[in-house]
Amino acid sequence: MVPAESRRLLTAELLSIGTEITVGDTRDTNAGELARSLTARGVEVRRLSAVPDDLPTVTAAFGTALERADLVISTGGLGPTPDDLTREAIAAVCGESPAVDPDLEAWLRQLWARRGIAFPELNLKQAWLIPSATSLANPNGTAPGWFVSRPDGRLIVAMPGPPREMRPMWSDEVVPRLEARGLGRPVAARTYRLAGIGESQVAELLGETMLRAANPLVATYARAEAVDVRISAVAESDRSADDLVEAAATVVLGHLGTYIWATGETSWSDAIAERLGQLGWTLSAVEIGTGGALGALFADLAALRFDESIALEAPAATAHRPSAEPDTDAPDDDAQIHDLARYAHLARELGGSEVGLAVRARPRTGDMAVSIVVALPAGDRHVRRAVFLTGQMGRMRAALSAASFLLEVLREQT
Repeated sequence: MVPAESRRLLTAELLSIGTEITVGDTRDTNAGELARSLTARGVEVRRLSAVPDDLPTVTAAFGTALERADLVISTGGLGPTPDDLTREAIAAVCGESPAVDPDLEAWLRQLWARRGIAFPELNLKQAWLIPSATSLANPNGTAPGWFVSRPDGRLIVAMPGPPREMRPMWSDEVVPRLEARGLGRPVAARTYRLAGIGESQVAELLGETMLRAANPLVATYARAEAVDVRISAVAESDRSADDLVEAAATVVLGHLGTYIWATGETSWSDAIAERLGQLGWTLSAVEIGTGGALGALFADLAALRFDESIALEAPAATAHRPSAEPDTDAPDDDAQIHDLARYAHLARELGGSEVGLAVRARPRTGDMAVSIVVALPAGDRHVRRAVFLTGQMGRMRAALSAASFLLEVLREQT
């Protein structure tokens, strides 16, 4: 057994307690927030579980989690009703009996007294503590949390389920206590955002060996607006976390550098706004057949001076030659690019901007044919692309393709 005072909190499991979660009536956001917070502090989150309001099930969940992790954190089940069973389950796992804490009882009764309301004796269970538990203040509700120390140094933290109560309790009450006990290890992370490549292609280029390594951990994520590659590492005895991330990043950049358009949580609006700001320019845009997907993507772009979406059923959005591929150099396609360029120039004129963007998306054989024109002070740039699927998903991918080409062109400007 590891002495309590020497056990570092390196692994964690999270329990979300409540039948309302397991039947789908309530969406659990607590587990994701806590997992991100712990991971950022160098704690390995090994499991996230949701369990219903059933005492044997909740008790078993705490018991098995304690066998696997240094730290077990629960949210929910701290209310006053008979189906709120977190306290009973923790007491059973610890082999201790709960009793009313006089200070907590006085605090609870005062909450009702100051409003001139009779105290419901049902709420008295919210004043329970077991000998190994310390209460966690909850100024935003009536359910104090529990901070439970086990003889082997493992910890249980129980917090209320409502996020407005959980979040301040976590930041103000729990994190300082955990850090004082030795929380996590030095950690470093970096995220690259990619465009023009799918997640499976990314995985193939990086290779199974890199993607299966434990430290540094390289993971791919298919987001709505990009494919992300996240590199994370914890310090080892002979190498810092930063060094481990940097070594892996060199390999990732070697394979995927041409597809990377940003790092971290940068959005398309962020990246384009930064480049427009460097150039001292503004942007105006017209989108045809995208159903407003480009405008939604650029919703936070302050440098966007004019934005017009032409309806999906409009002639400008539907006219095309079905037999032509989107990347041919046929005269009709050249004429369509010339026609689209007029929209880009009109956008510049109407918005009084240095940059005009026009994009047209049209369904072709199950996918979207996308034409893009960027009108600049020095001349026009255009491209034709095909994106996967039609419908709403295809229209969003058309908008992403336009944003990617626009950013590429802007970064070429001096």
